[in-house]
Amino acid sequence: MRDRSLTLIANPVAGGGRGRRSLDAACAELERLGARFSAVTATSGEHAIELAREAVGAGAETVVAVGGDGHVGSLAGVMRDTDTPLAIVPAGRGNDLARVLGIPTDPAAAARLALGGEPRPLDVGEVGGVPFLGIASVGFDSEANRIANESRHRGDAVYLYAALRALAGWRHARFEVTVDGSPHAFTGYTVAVANSKAYGGGMLLVPHAVLDDRRLDVLMVHEHSRLRWLATVPRVFRGTHVGDPRAHFLTAQVVEVSADRPFTVYADGEPIGELPVTVRLAERQVRIVAPAVGAAQ
Repeated sequence: MRDRSLTLIANPVAGGGRGRRSLDAACAELERLGARFSAVTATSGEHAIELAREAVGAGAETVVAVGGDGHVGSLAGVMRDTDTPLAIVPAGRGNDLARVLGIPTDPAAAARLALGGEPRPLDVGEVGGVPFLGIASVGFDSEANRIANESRHRGDAVYLYAALRALAGWRHARFEVTVDGSPHAFTGYTVAVANSKAYGGGMLLVPHAVLDDRRLDVLMVHEHSRLRWLATVPRVFRGTHVGDPRAHFLTAQVVEVSADRPFTVYADGEPIGELPVTVRLAERQVRIVAPAVGAAQ
């Protein structure tokens, strides 16, 4: 193991309390290994960002995010302005970034990776200057994310539950999307701007998206019936919906999105902006500690 000092920053309420349990398990493993580390818990997203800045200022060699995708994305926004790498102990409901990168879900194994793994540069997206690592989406996804965040359900199934609830009351929206200066208008479900390929607890929404290719992938889901939407869901979990004429894919550096009614933009499972928004690829990458085998997907 590398002799690397770690600062663990936990969201204790992530995953319905999984954050606190994962922090305890990670610390126990690091103590067993004789590692140099400290651990703190955040009381809010803003507090987590403040703690990350303090850790960097105090000379932490690696900051470790113990929490879900939203917590990781917030800390990544701090780390990309530094040379300090970010490691992950997955402790949320979806953990999609860790899933894509192959980071272990077991907190002890993730702690060992944080101590001995190699950092690799990954892209960062921005919505109005607010960073994200996964997928920023709006429209139908706004309703589904809101329901998931308000739900008492735990585990990956909460996202499917939320999507079915959202579908029951959904009415199609009219979107105006400008992709690298080229206008697109359509009526339908969703606009998604992807840095990564997965969201919602393993749904491969944009299966060809790559975390380090210096581009964003855009998906526009055009109108179709609720019955057809239900039939498509299993295909999205496998990523086999690509090629469906109702799913229009593009690539971009800058994407502007507006709609005929208000929507909240969600990214990494968290609200990140209100329409209209500009989504862009950030100028600086973040270094994430991940398994050495296999490139970022």
